[in-house]
Amino acid sequence: MRSPSAAAWLFRKEWRALMASSSWWTMLVLIGPLVGVSFISATRTYAELSVHDAAAGVGEAFSPLIGVWAPTFSACELAAAFLLPFVAIRVAASDRMSGALKIELQRPLSPLVRVGVKTLILLAGWGIASLAPVLGIVLWQMAGGSVYLPEVATVLAGHLVNAALTVSLAAAAATVTDHPSTAAIVTLGVTVGTWVLSFVAAVHGGFWERAAEYTPTAIVSDFQHGLIRLSVVLAAMTLIVTGLWIAAIWLQLGRTIRRRVVESLLVAAGASVLLVVAPMVRGSWDTSENRMNSFAHADERRLRAIDEPLRITAYLAPEDPRRSDLERQALAKLRRVMRDIDVRYVSTTTTGLFEQTSEHYGEIHYRLGSRETVSRSTTVES
Repeated sequence: MRSPSAAAWLFRKEWRALMASSSWWTMLVLIGPLVGVSFISATRTYAELSVHDAAAGVGEAFSPLIGVWAPTFSACELAAAFLLPFVAIRVAASDRMSGALKIELQRPLSPLVRVGVKTLILLAGWGIASLAPVLGIVLWQMAGGSVYLPEVATVLAGHLVNAALTVSLAAAAATVTDHPSTAAIVTLGVTVGTWVLSFVAAVHGGFWERAAEYTPTAIVSDFQHGLIRLSVVLAAMTLIVTGLWIAAIWLQLGRTIRRRVVESLLVAAGASVLLVVAPMVRGSWDTSENRMNSFAHADERRLRAIDEPLRITAYLAPEDPRRSDLERQALAKLRRVMRDIDVRYVSTTTTGLFEQTSEHYGEIHYRLGSRETVSRSTTVES
C-alpha cells in the first residue's frame, strides 16, 4: 500500500475515533454554556459602560476587542486547559491501550506523519468547538455591533495556538506514560506549573518575569489584545513541534526505551536552544482597530530614529499595580520600536507597601545618552 492511501486511511480512522469519543462530545456540550455566559456578561458590561461613555471619557480606550471578544473567548482558554487535554489523551493513547497500534504500525507511515494526522484531527475538532464564540460574533454583528476582522482573526489564532500547545503536551504525555490517567496528571501538572510561574514572576520579577511572557496564559493575553509578537510565535511553534516530535519518538515501539529517552533528550536540548534565541527575535504586528499596543505613527518614526540607548530605572515593587501599568502602557510599546532599551526595577520588598515613604519610591528615571529626566507617571504621556 502506498503512503497516500495509508495516510487517507489514517485520516478516516482518526476522524471516526474523534466522532466516537465521549470526551470530545462532553467538551462540545460544556463549551457552549461557558461561552454563552461569558458573552452575555461581556455584552451587558459593555452596554453599561457605553451608556456612560461620554461622562467617563473612556470612548477611545474601550473597544469591543477588550470589552467583548477577550472575555467571550476566555471560555476557550478554560476549555483548552481543562477539557481539551482529555480529548487529546483519548485520541493519542486509545490505540496503544487497545493494542490496535501494533496493527497500525504495519502500515507504511512514519511516526511523524501518524502524530501529524492525529494533531490535525484534534485541531479540526477544536475548530468545531470554536464555532460557539464565532456564533457570538455573528450575534454581536446582528445586534448592530462593529466587528473588525483583523483583531477577531488574531484572537482566534491565539486560541488555536493555545490549543495546539495543549495537544502537543497531551500527546507527548500520553505516549511517554503508561496510562491515560497518568498522562492527564502530567498534562494538568504542567498547566498548573505555568500558572505558578506567572505567580512567581509577579512576586520576584526579573528572569521569572521574562520567562512568564511565554506561558500559554501570556501568549493568549497578547493575542487577545490584538498583538502578534514574532518571538512569542517562534517560542510557541518550538514547544508545539517539540511535544509532537517526542510523541512520535515514543510511538516507535520497536526501539528500546533507552534509545527513545536519548532521542527525546536531544530534541529537548535543541528546543532549549531555540527557546533561548526566540526572545532575541524582533518583530510584531498590532492588529487592534484603535492601535492600543502602539504609539502614534509619527511618534514611532521618531523613536525608531533614535540611535542612543535608553536606560530606564523604575523604583517600583513587583506587586505594585503601577508597575503593571508601566509595562502595559509604555514599556511594551517602547520595546517594539526602539532598538536599545534597558529597564531595571529597584525595590527592597515585593509589595512596596512599606516603601511608600522612601524618597525615590515611585519614581521612574529615564536616561537617553547624557540627558536624564524623572517622572512618576506610568501612562503613555510620560
